[in-house]
Amino acid sequence: MDRAHFELLKAKYGHWTSWAIWAEEGDSPKSNVGDLSVFEGTGFLDELKPNIVFVGLNISRGLLRAPLANFHDLRPEATDYRIRYALRGSPWWGGYMTDVIKDLNEPSSAKVVKYLRDNKPFEQANLETFREELDDLGSTDPTIIAFGKAAYSILARNLGDKHRIVPITHYAHYISKERYREELSRNWQ
Repeated sequence: MDRAHFELLKAKYGHWTSWAIWAEEGDSPKSNVGDLSVFEGTGFLDELKPNIVFVGLNISRGLLRAPLANFHDLRPEATDYRIRYALRGSPWWGGYMTDVIKDLNEPSSAKVVKYLRDNKPFEQANLETFREELDDLGSTDPTIIAFGKAAYSILARNLGDKHRIVPITHYAHYISKERYREELSRNWQ
């Protein structure tokens, strides 16, 4: 991916997205997970894999502090560090990361699912945005990796006939980072 394409995606989707690249762990497992300087310069561009697409349900914590901060949460209660640990050195490192539902800030996935059930046009509008995002990404036959059951259900129901969708445990699930890596490694190809 070249810098111009990266910047286009960042400008259009950056408040919902990021890439599966993080700074090195420091003194603790959570240290540096929110360090967005990894997206400066051009050295990281060779690591980006637009055919690996991680998809969460929605942003659950409100407005992000900066573009590309999704999945790079520096709050102490955040569990994004598990993704970093699980993916470092894996074939999925460098994948694109986004949410299927945009602009619905709700921490309860059950409430999101209920809202979508009651508001089908909203779900369909978000799926159109997601399809456009995949087109803009330039993915050709992407592997879509769904964080959790709710995201997987929406993606499988609406896109399962066109894309390979891999369900994985949500990174906020109560699981050690070592066990999470072990679970994810069963799906690497």
